[in-house]
Amino acid sequence: MTGPMSAHTSAEVRERLGHPVIDSDGHLVEYLPLVGDLVAEEAGPAAAQRFDAIFDGLAAVGRIGPPARRRLGAMRPPWWAVSASSLDRATAMFPGLLRNRLDEMGVDFAFLYPTFGMAALAVPDPEFRTVAARAFNRAALEVCAGARDRVEPVAVIPAYTPSEATEALAHVAELGMKAVVLTGLVPRTISPASSGPASVYDSLGHGSTHDYDPVWRTCEQLELMPTFHSATFGFGTRASPANYMFNHVGGFAAGAEAVARSLLFGGVPVRFPALRFAFMEGGVAWAVSLRSDLIRHMELRAGEAVACYNPDRLDRQLLADCLASHGGDALRARADRLGEALGPLAQPVADGDAVDEFAESGLEGPDDVREVFTTQFFAGCEADDPLTCLAFDSRFSAGGRLGALFSSDLGHWDAPEAALLLTEAWDQVERGLLTSDQLRAITFEDPIRAWAGSGLGPFRATALEAEVQRIQGDGSKLAARSLVAIQENL
Repeated sequence: MTGPMSAHTSAEVRERLGHPVIDSDGHLVEYLPLVGDLVAEEAGPAAAQRFDAIFDGLAAVGRIGPPARRRLGAMRPPWWAVSASSLDRATAMFPGLLRNRLDEMGVDFAFLYPTFGMAALAVPDPEFRTVAARAFNRAALEVCAGARDRVEPVAVIPAYTPSEATEALAHVAELGMKAVVLTGLVPRTISPASSGPASVYDSLGHGSTHDYDPVWRTCEQLELMPTFHSATFGFGTRASPANYMFNHVGGFAAGAEAVARSLLFGGVPVRFPALRFAFMEGGVAWAVSLRSDLIRHMELRAGEAVACYNPDRLDRQLLADCLASHGGDALRARADRLGEALGPLAQPVADGDAVDEFAESGLEGPDDVREVFTTQFFAGCEADDPLTCLAFDSRFSAGGRLGALFSSDLGHWDAPEAALLLTEAWDQVERGLLTSDQLRAITFEDPIRAWAGSGLGPFRATALEAEVQRIQGDGSKLAARSLVAIQENL
């Protein structure tokens, strides 16, 4: 929490808002005995034992202490990471109870992402990865039965290869699931000639070793928005063997930025203009920075602009004259080596290297960048995040705001009191960080734009179907409210 809490309850805030509230990123805390039994159904008892070993191993790493983890090259794993409130823990474990508490929480509809199921997106063995994903998805459906008029489980989609992802998408569509989360950062092992094996991360767009367009095409056909819940724990600077918080801070934002940047440079949003993408739990600050940085880099180096840095433009005689006049004795004594001094960072472009490094993106200028961040990219923002207001601040957007989604993170340690999550969001209105219209955007209008596009999407056959249909029937009004009227200088 970032300040004094509003005196209003979440139910009172919901009544005051007068519109549905959609939680785009709650979490199911899975009942692992059920998942393990489903693994056994999918692949036999040995697979179930292997499944149990994954979580036993995680617990073991948590018990051995920092020196042993340092020797093993292991980070400190998440600990005390789920709610210790008995009622809130039960709410995250049993979606029927969650459904009964949604009115108390001021929420009309909730998407439930996996908790332990995220591990299925990173299992190294491809066959077992598929088995684990199917078991988690089947378990989510099982426990959400009877609650799906207001609660939608999010299916895990391993995406180490395009065929793996498209097969998983087809499978969850057959199961009737209407929301998905994909592996966003895929580890690839490489073996440079000069060293041993090393890992790089494939982020599904630029530089991927595979063509993921079949995945995006399948998402489009099945009306499934690709979402990502990618963290950077365990590699780079977020691999402390002693401090979980050191690894956690900024981890989701870094993961979201990496995937979004890759999709942009890979041209995915331009090739699939009707597709929306959501990046959960990292807030919007990373997106504000990425958009601004991307626009500025394009202005300086996209298209013909980069030609102004071509070293062939240098007047070497002028440089020699300047050296003679202003270089001092130490440099004048080495004037015959001027060419050597001009070489670094000015090497010729190698065969196969692009000169316009933005060509692959298909983005033709700043307006295209703003359009992607306004209509196709959506950032998940937790209820108490004081930087959500940056999505609407025209001082940073120059004509286009960011898509943003209210996200409770229900069930995890950063959602300590389920009944107060909407109150925390309303507190930002009372503190002047957001307007009520902007809160409407992140809790209602943007979730519809993201999850449903121009149709009903996952809201079909739910308690929100009629309301979404009414809103979608007046799409121009929604666009006007969402993209223009609520953008203000703060």
